[in-house]
Amino acid sequence: MWWTRFKELPLALRVLFLASFVNRAGMFVFPLLALYLVRGKGLGPGEAGLLISVGSTGLLVGSLLSGPVCDRRGRRTALLAALLLNAAGYLGLAVLDGPPWTYAGLLFVALVGMGMFNPASNTLVADLTTPEQRPFAYTISYVGNNLGMGVGPLLGGVAAAYSYSVMFAGNIAAGLACAAMIAIWVPRDRREGGAGRTAGRSTGPLGHGHVLLLVLISFCYVVPLIGLEYALPLAVTTVLDDSASMVGIVYTINSVVVVSLGLVLEKQLGGYGTKLLLQVAGALWAAGLAVIVFAFSLPAILLSTAVWTLGEIIVSVVVPTYIADHVSEDRVGGFMALNGFVLGLARLAVPAGLGALWSAHGHEPVFTVLLVTPLVGMVGYALLRIRPRPTADTPPKPPTPPTSPTQVSDALSPGT
Repeated sequence: MWWTRFKELPLALRVLFLASFVNRAGMFVFPLLALYLVRGKGLGPGEAGLLISVGSTGLLVGSLLSGPVCDRRGRRTALLAALLLNAAGYLGLAVLDGPPWTYAGLLFVALVGMGMFNPASNTLVADLTTPEQRPFAYTISYVGNNLGMGVGPLLGGVAAAYSYSVMFAGNIAAGLACAAMIAIWVPRDRREGGAGRTAGRSTGPLGHGHVLLLVLISFCYVVPLIGLEYALPLAVTTVLDDSASMVGIVYTINSVVVVSLGLVLEKQLGGYGTKLLLQVAGALWAAGLAVIVFAFSLPAILLSTAVWTLGEIIVSVVVPTYIADHVSEDRVGGFMALNGFVLGLARLAVPAGLGALWSAHGHEPVFTVLLVTPLVGMVGYALLRIRPRPTADTPPKPPTPPTSPTQVSDALSPGT
């Protein structure tokens, strides 16, 4: 039973997962930020959108900062810094009344914290789990985050309807509560790593070339996720001329699939290799998007969501698990940060690119591009030399830095 496996995890991780859920559920502000800037601060929609875009660069900066902070100051310090920065930024947005550029600056601070949190959390999971526990631990983290993300906007909408001050206060209070839990129950530093991992000095990025390439290729699976966040609301409300409430149904289906099938799917992952799992994830993404491309309709969009969500679950578990299993300890934080950076980069680049394509040619090429992207990812993973998963009895050996171009190119040769 999953509950028995959950109780076998270290107390610090169980607290971390609870804190992550509370933190996500307490993210009242970000989904309603445009509404706050327009109605609460009197800005125009275009101005609000520009300020949010500028402030959102904090996600990228936070992702990049997370690795160095984790490795030099410890995982707990990175988690606490993330939560406190987020609270400080939102406190400023709530109480300060300055020129518009100050809102972008304060949002930047808040989102630096948001960008730091998940890579630091993934790094701590890598530290405190054995190779056998990691897929389950990352699945629990992912399911909990999705539950929180489903609850958060609903609670935020209720709070905002009463008062924007209540909305900000709830977000800040949730973050501070999480910081308190982490300060009390998460160890100060566990950089010595969990069972089944071998500490070692950094060999540089090329020393983990296969991991670096695996994370970078995962961008092809992140693009459709962010692209659908942009394109589906527009497709439902403008092309299909349906109610905006149907967009909520799409996200409900996504959450239901994650919560109901996430743990079931995780139990099946252990029997298959990483390369096969990533290929299956790409195939699920492509199949879901093909339903939209070739049978564009509201029922097709709803069916598509149930299919591509399965691919989303697999990637969200497999990629951080592979990093934790194969990267030498002093590089784990940096690679988890790179994984977060890939997501943040997609959040900035994909909506702008798809928006320009939609404006020039309509919705059809947008969904075609989203279909092609995971197919490109599948080709990349087919060519990548992916190493087998280690076990507790056979810990991975930190790789040595490549000494010739041939050794570097070996990472791209087909493997298992």
